[in-house]
Amino acid sequence: MTMRGERLRIFTGNAHPELAKNICAHMGVPLGEATVERFPDGEINLKVDCDVRGADVFVVQSTCPPVHVNLFELLSFMDCLRRASADRITAVIPYFGYARKDRKDEGRVPINAKLVANLITAAGADRVLSIDLHAAQIQGFFDIPVDHLYARPVLMDKVRELGAENPIVVSPDVGGTKLARAYGKDLGADIAIIDKRRVSGETTVIENVVGEVEGRDVVLVDDMVSTGGSISAAARIVKEKGSGRVFIVASHAVLCGKAVEKLDACPAEKILFTDTIPLQEGGRPARLEQCSVAPLLARTIDRIHRSESVSSLFEGRAIPSDT
Repeated sequence: MTMRGERLRIFTGNAHPELAKNICAHMGVPLGEATVERFPDGEINLKVDCDVRGADVFVVQSTCPPVHVNLFELLSFMDCLRRASADRITAVIPYFGYARKDRKDEGRVPINAKLVANLITAAGADRVLSIDLHAAQIQGFFDIPVDHLYARPVLMDKVRELGAENPIVVSPDVGGTKLARAYGKDLGADIAIIDKRRVSGETTVIENVVGEVEGRDVVLVDDMVSTGGSISAAARIVKEKGSGRVFIVASHAVLCGKAVEKLDACPAEKILFTDTIPLQEGGRPARLEQCSVAPLLARTIDRIHRSESVSSLFEGRAIPSDT
C-alpha cells in the first residue's frame, strides 16, 4: 500500500496520445477513459469517463502547436478532475510552451511563462512534471512542486552509438553552454560555443566559433529546435571550420516553418530528437532518429505515485548547474 493508495490514473488530451499510450504500456496500466471533442464553434467539450474520486491522477499533455488548443485542453482536464474529487493532479508537460518568454527582455512585453504557470496552478494542478525547460528558472514561477527531468540520459545512449571520433560538444549559442558542458562531461569531451547574434525571432547571424573544432566530430546540442535556422547554420559553420562528422542532438522537435527543409539541407550526418512533441505527417527530417522519453516518464510517474525520490534517476550523471 502506497501513501496515496493504489488508485493511479493516467489521462491524455489530443496533443500527443501516442506518448501517453507508451507510458501506460511501460507501467502496465490502462490509459484513462476520456472524451475530448469540439463543439461546432471550436470550443472544447471534455468528459472523463471513469471514476477518479480519491485517485492520484496524471495528465500527459505537451503544450506544443497548436499551443493554445493543447494548453486549454490541459487546463480543462485539470478543472474537470478537481471538480470530480481527484486526490492529487499532476500535469505532465513533456514540452512546456511559452518557456522562451521567461523575462522582460524589453519594455512593454508580457512574461507568458509566468502567466501559463499561474493558469496551470489555478486550474487545479498539485504538481508539474516537465522535461528540459528552456529556462530552468521557470520552476520558480510555480507555487507547487515541479519535477524537472533531463532528456540527456535518453539521448546519450544513442549519442554513444554514433561512434564520434575525438568528439567536441558544441552549443549553438552562449545560453546553451551549461547544457553543452553536461553533455561534454558525459562524453568526456571538450566544448565549443557558437557566438551568434539574434536579428529577429527567425533570423540569427553567426559571428564566430569559440573553441577548436577542426578535425573533430561535432555533437551539436540544444534543448529545442524551432525554425531550425540556428542549429542548421551552426552545422554549416563548424564544417567550414574543418570539423569531421556533425551530429545534431536536441530534446524538443518543435519544427515550425521551414525547419525540416533547413535540417535536410544542413551537413549533419545524424539528427537525434526525443518524442516529447509528435512529428506531423511529412514533418520528419531525412536523417532523424527519435528517442522515446516514455520509459523515463513512466519511471518518474511511478516514483511520484509511490512518494519516492525522482532525483535518484539522475544520480551519477552530470546535471547543468543552474537546475
